[in-house]
Formats: sequence, C-alpha cells, structure tokens
Amino acid sequence: MNATERTARIIGGAAVAITAVLLVACAKPEPTPEPVRPVQLMQVKLGGTTGTAVFAGEVKPRHEIDLGFRIGGKVIGRNVDVGARVVRGESLARLDPADAALQVDAQKAAVAAAETEYRYAKAEFDRYENLRQQKFISESALDQKRNALDANHAKWEQARSQLSVTQNQAAYATLAAPDGGVITAISVEAGQVVTAGQTVMKLAREDEREVSISVPESRMAELRAAPVLGVFLWANPQRIYAARVREISPAVDAVTRTFAVRVTILDPDPGLHWGMTANVVVPGTEAANATLFPLTSIYRKGNASAVWIYDEKSRTVSLRPIVVGQFREDGVIVTDGVARGEWIVTAGVHKLREGETVRPYEGSGDSASTVSPVHAPVIVPASPKSARNLT
Repeated sequence: MNATERTARIIGGAAVAITAVLLVACAKPEPTPEPVRPVQLMQVKLGGTTGTAVFAGEVKPRHEIDLGFRIGGKVIGRNVDVGARVVRGESLARLDPADAALQVDAQKAAVAAAETEYRYAKAEFDRYENLRQQKFISESALDQKRNALDANHAKWEQARSQLSVTQNQAAYATLAAPDGGVITAISVEAGQVVTAGQTVMKLAREDEREVSISVPESRMAELRAAPVLGVFLWANPQRIYAARVREISPAVDAVTRTFAVRVTILDPDPGLHWGMTANVVVPGTEAANATLFPLTSIYRKGNASAVWIYDEKSRTVSLRPIVVGQFREDGVIVTDGVARGEWIVTAGVHKLREGETVRPYEGSGDSASTVSPVHAPVIVPASPKSARNLT
C-alpha cells in the first residue's frame, strides 16, 4: 500500500467518525417524566359553621373634647403629657398673663374715671334740682342735667361690665380641665403662640368606651337584627365584652360604601385602652349544608370561585365551581358545590391543571390530612354588669 492509499483510508475513517458524532448530537433526548406534584388535602365535612360576622375596628372614647384657650397668647407652661389622667378644674397649660393683667389695670382705671364723671353729674343734678324748686331755673335746664346724669351712669355701668369681661379673660390665660379624663393628644409646647379657639389638647372621658367599625351595605340588616353583640381585643381574644349598637351613620361613605357604626361596650375595664384593635362579633345561625374552607383552597378566575377536587381512584384533580356564602377572617364559607366526604386541595391551587396526577402530601405522616372545619365563636348574652367568654 502506497502513501496515497494510506492517506485516503485515514481521511475516510475520520469522515465516518465525524458523521457518527454529528448523528449522535442531533438525536433528540429522551423526555424525562413529569414529577408527581404533592398536594395538601382536606376532607369536606358539612355543617358545624355559623354565619357569624366579625368586623374589625378601633377602641375609641364616646366623648372626646378638643381643648383650647379662649384668648390668644404665648404658652409659658404645659403641666400634663399625653396619657395623663386629670380631674375637673385641674390646670393643664398657661399663657403669659402680662397682657391680660395690663388690660385689667387699664379697665380698672376706666371704671374709676366713669365713676368720677357720674358722681360729678349727680352733684350737678342735685344742685339744679334745688334751684328748680326755688324757681330760679327752667324745667328744661333741669332735664339737661338729668340726661347728663343718666348718660354718665350708663357709662359707669358699661365700664364695670367691661372690667368683668377683662378679668374673665385674664382667668382664661389658664387652661383648666372641663371634666375628668385622659389626655389623648397635645399639639402645643412652651414658647408657642396660639390663637383663641386653637386646639391645643384632646381630653377623653373614661366613663364610656366604644368600638368604631365600618359595615358594608349588605350586612346592615344583619347588624340591626342581632339580639346581642360581643367585642374582643386582638391582644386578648379570650375576654369577651358585652356590647350594643349605639349609633349608625345615616349615610353611606361615598368611597368605601360602608356605614360608620359605633358599638358601646357595656362593661369596660382598665384593659381597654384607646386605639387598641378590637373585633365586633355579630352571631348568626348554624348552616347545616355549609362548610368552612381555608382561604388558600379557593381558586379565583374572574368573579367565579372554584376548588380542586381530588379523586382517590385516579389520583387526579379536577376543577369544580362552588357557591361562596361569606369570606371571613378564618376562612371561606361554601354553601354549595361540594359533597360530604370529598377531598379538596388546600394549597398551591393556582399551580395545578385539569386532570393532573398528584399525590397527597405526607409531611404529617398521613396519606391525606383531614382538617376539621373551624367553628365560629358563639356569643352568650351577657348582662350589663358582666361578660361571658366565647364557647
């Protein structure tokens, strides 16, 4: 074999090898099987739910007063801080009394001048009256002195009344508590100049406490018909306070489309502080064909609601429309669309597709976790002097 044949064979072998490599590279890879997605399940149990409505609100005083000075001036002292408890007549803040004192002195001088003029006019009238009796002057001359006497007397009375007003204004330099309560807000400091009527503090009376809530239009009839209400704090849900509706706004809010409602707590205690988050519970009747689902189990598409139903035989899921009765803080009340004993998916519902094969999540050791419906609290009617706990 000569060199030319040897070279041809080498080139031919290399071409075959390159062709084989290219064919292997262009071959499609084998598809990897899709992993079976684990899902958390819940078995449907009808009944045991109530139409109880819970409205979140804020603890507020029924009577809260805006306090301000009745005269303007410079604040020279503030005697209380936010949260201070005060009694009726207690001094809260003071204005610089110098200007008010000068006005009082000036008015006292005006009263003395008016009194002097009045006494002089009275002496003149007495002399002219004596002359008239002796017929030395006419009746018209006596009338002039009588008019002067009456005018000076009126000026004297006016000056004395003005002195009383000025003295009262001098007393207004001290801001006193009109009633006992708690200072909830302060908007002035020493050295600040304020005008008459400007709000400098807020005083809340402690005799009555309320919860301010907003109620949708669709729930107003339910609220009015409730025989008893309960209030519990977010910080202490075990303590239930008896309550009643005191005030309902006559007009709906143009933005939120809700009514402002004030609920009076009948048996307040020191644990209720202004601004605390509170929930007002309106009890309802038990629904035999309804069940409570977790919020995470609801699949929303537009305005429609549905849940994924798990088939134990085929181990697949299918989407089924449901009828939602109420959205609550602890879940969603479903009134139709599911049957007793069926299994629904409670997590990751927006990652599933129709007919997908899944497997129950075994993190808790069970093939499918059974979650019992959460029972809404039942409120026992409480007397105004005592409160009961939720059962």
